Amino acid sequence: MLELVKGWTEVVATGVEVAAALIIALAALLALIRALVAFVRPSAQPDTQKESLRLELGRWLAVALEFTLAADILRTAIAPSWDDIGKLAAIAALRTLLNFFLQREIDGHRARGAEAEAASRDGAVSPGTAGR
Repeated sequence: MLELVKGWTEVVATGVEVAAALIIALAALLALIRALVAFVRPSAQPDTQKESLRLELGRWLAVALEFTLAADILRTAIAPSWDDIGKLAAIAALRTLLNFFLQREIDGHRARGAEAEAASRDGAVSPGTAGR
């Protein structure tokens, strides 16, 4: 019975890793398409467009990292070795750092967007457009 559970857990873990790989591939493809569109049809605010693209890709990479963490948790649950536990700890630390910095950038992006929106509502001239 234990061998059956271990076998199925390994199959599920492999499936979760495949899902992570698909998420990464699709996110990279979407980012590539959006980047090519940005080259062909530049935005009035190219920096904002690039930052948005980068943050979206980062969010999807964080999701994929969650999937790999789930797969590693499954594998560690059925065959916990110190090597597996160390790998799990490293992935968890990487995921935590990535999410922390990504959330900080998202918050900064939102704050800049809110400032720009408030400035346009108030009719203020942003520093980058003064004198044009």
